[in-house]
Amino acid sequence: MKWSIYLLSLLLVACSNLPPAIDNPPLADISYPQAVQAIGSYQSAQVRWGGVIIDVENEQTSSTVQVLSYPLNNYGRPRLNKPYEGRFIIKTAEFLDPAVYTKNSEITVAGILKGDEARLIGKKELRLPVVASSVIYLWPVESNNECYGPGAWGGFGYSPYFGYSPYYWGGYYYGGPYRRWR
Repeated sequence: MKWSIYLLSLLLVACSNLPPAIDNPPLADISYPQAVQAIGSYQSAQVRWGGVIIDVENEQTSSTVQVLSYPLNNYGRPRLNKPYEGRFIIKTAEFLDPAVYTKNSEITVAGILKGDEARLIGKKELRLPVVASSVIYLWPVESNNECYGPGAWGGFGYSPYFGYSPYYWGGYYYGGPYRRWR
């Protein structure tokens, strides 16, 4: 019995492929709204922020990513169903290819808050927080158009085509691309 519990916990730990800095928030988890209100008092603090890429600029020795900030879930993924919080800038010494880091891609960064920087957005000048990145994670795109799986996901349910069936539950049909949740 003990071996099965150890094996199960080992398998669950092995399933996480996120970098630890993204998966685990810093001890003093400073949110975007907190930092914007008092940027000077949080300078040099560790942060884990995320959102949607607005723009990527590459220079000779560094890259800059402008991000529309969203609150993060427990795993560090941006929660796009919540209201956005504002904008921030990620600075890194790495080259970030704009073909990979495309507009509207979800991104999470862990790094150090380095202050703020003036940016012109349209005709308005805004002061945006700057994060010097230690880890950047580009989230894979979720597909909502297909969902194949065993009937064990739902169990017994009613299908408008087949009546009551052990292979159908709420729009999720074994072998078919029906997805009603989300």
